[in-house]
Amino acid sequence: MHIHGKNKYFDFTHRRMETPPKIDFHLHDRFEIYFFIAGDVHYLIDKNVYPLSYGDMLILNNRELHKPTFRSNAPYENVVIHFDPSIAASLALVSDFPMLDCFVNRPQGEANRITLSRPQLDAALALFKKAELLLSEPPDGADLLLTACMIELLVLVNQSFRDHRSGTGYSPAVTHEKLGPLLEYIDGHLEHDLTLEALERQFYMNRFYLSRLFRKHTGSTIHEYILLKRIARAKKLLQEGHNVTAACEGSGFNDYSHFIRMFKRLVGVPPGQYRNR
Repeated sequence: MHIHGKNKYFDFTHRRMETPPKIDFHLHDRFEIYFFIAGDVHYLIDKNVYPLSYGDMLILNNRELHKPTFRSNAPYENVVIHFDPSIAASLALVSDFPMLDCFVNRPQGEANRITLSRPQLDAALALFKKAELLLSEPPDGADLLLTACMIELLVLVNQSFRDHRSGTGYSPAVTHEKLGPLLEYIDGHLEHDLTLEALERQFYMNRFYLSRLFRKHTGSTIHEYILLKRIARAKKLLQEGHNVTAACEGSGFNDYSHFIRMFKRLVGVPPGQYRNR
């Protein structure tokens, strides 16, 4: 099953698969709300791991690197909403509700998982069902109604996050047992030498063992993880107003041409264009 629809601000997907797909580490330009329904999944977000249970919700901003790791071939089902954070500015004249609070006012890669209460879970499921009905049988004004539905979901997510912060729905992450020190080191030293040779010296571990360990527990490579983390850092620097050269150097790229090429390949536009949009 695959239900998908989108408008200017929101992209809604509900999918159910008999076998889980292969998904690598990735970033989005939009913010993400991920609702877990079924499967055998641990979700990696930056250096933390979140075991997922039915009704868990993940919230991610556009600088948090993430990927699911599937622990078995159990059927997989989720609902994912990507949305443009500029919608908050568009609604500022209507309401001063801090719609992006839970996405931006927390430490990077932390407090991503919210365990919903039963009333919150029922409310979220009702909104998903309403969105799917609007997509499958669109009435007049369906685009506006879908936006209203998703705005209601954003309010619910922020209310749930406040409960989460106060302890009601608190669900802490787990630093990866095997990879925690490595991931923390990478996150804190993106502007330094992070070649396999350098990591080998830092951790007194054979580089081939490190590579195998990383792939075994993440399904990806150290190189790809570091590249995407550096791109995320560069995006942050550009959004803060730094020029392209400063973003290149501040995110650990030693070769300007390589930085431009990788940024365009992974983000879709050159860094200068990304900075100015």
